[in-house]
Amino acid sequence: MGMSANRFEPAYHGTPPWDIGRPQPAIVRLAETGQITGLVLDVGCGTGENALYLAEHGCDAVGVDSAPTAIKKAQAKAEQRRLEVQFEVADALDLSLSRRFDTVIDSGLFHVFSDEERHRFRDSLGRVIRPGGTYFLMCFSDQEPGDWGPRRVTQAEIRAVFRDGWRVDDIQASAFETNLGDAQAWLASISRR
Repeated sequence: MGMSANRFEPAYHGTPPWDIGRPQPAIVRLAETGQITGLVLDVGCGTGENALYLAEHGCDAVGVDSAPTAIKKAQAKAEQRRLEVQFEVADALDLSLSRRFDTVIDSGLFHVFSDEERHRFRDSLGRVIRPGGTYFLMCFSDQEPGDWGPRRVTQAEIRAVFRDGWRVDDIQASAFETNLGDAQAWLASISRR
């Protein structure tokens, strides 16, 4: 597995701050307004709450994460809730999934990548999302004060990474719920050309 597995696997031996035990409200709003459609990939799914929520509300969802413990927890939740969600260990920087997705959601993954990794991630996503598909990117915002938590991301950085072969349709201010309180986020809607 890639660097991300080594970085985040230990966090799932406990409860990391981002594992709030329910879906992120921003993802729920996207689903409720009909913006999440078709076959859905939750990239960097953690313990699966967003994918499980989407499956419970009629989506065909797949979740991937590089941390095996997170995937085991997600699979256990799906079994306990009797929901059909495919969860698997995968490196987001090198996705090789057999299906192409209509919608990809990313709740807190993009901001962990270095500048070089961001381009690898974009190219990896491009292999698994169908042309015309939508990628919803939710990342820590440069509007978040202080220095705790992950690297901050500017709107300009998002636009620069997703310039070629993609179209940034919208970037809105949003917020992550965490176990340590809310954090400022950007929620971007990006289309695959």
